[in-house]
Amino acid sequence: MQKNESRLTVLYDEPFWVGVYERFYEGELEVCKVSFGAEPKDSEVYEYFLNNFNDLSFSPAIKAEIKSRPDINPKRMRREISKQLETRGVGTKSQQALKLQQEEGKLARKVISKQRREDEKQFKFELRQQKQKEKHKGR
Repeated sequence: MQKNESRLTVLYDEPFWVGVYERFYEGELEVCKVSFGAEPKDSEVYEYFLNNFNDLSFSPAIKAEIKSRPDINPKRMRREISKQLETRGVGTKSQQALKLQQEEGKLARKVISKQRREDEKQFKFELRQQKQKEKHKGR
């Protein structure tokens, strides 16, 4: 049976507060990064995700597994929670997924800008051709 899990980490990433939302689904990890600006309150974060969840752009899925843990002693659980609160950050797999998303966005922007340059070049060429034709009309 596959275990599904979601995790949200809010951290200060100079100069903004950033939320990193990780979701594990069917053995794959997808990550989304959200910039908040000023330090958000818990209620603001909750409201943001309620209103904008469908608009989030997640990274491409990366194979990852959720480590299943047996029942944990409450004291150990409390120690692990405090340890997680001290070390703020995101996991390596999440960083890889965000980097992959960034690279895909970069490639998409390159394709769009190249197409725009080609269109502009073609437009200027056609404009020069039109001017040449108009110069020769009077002959």
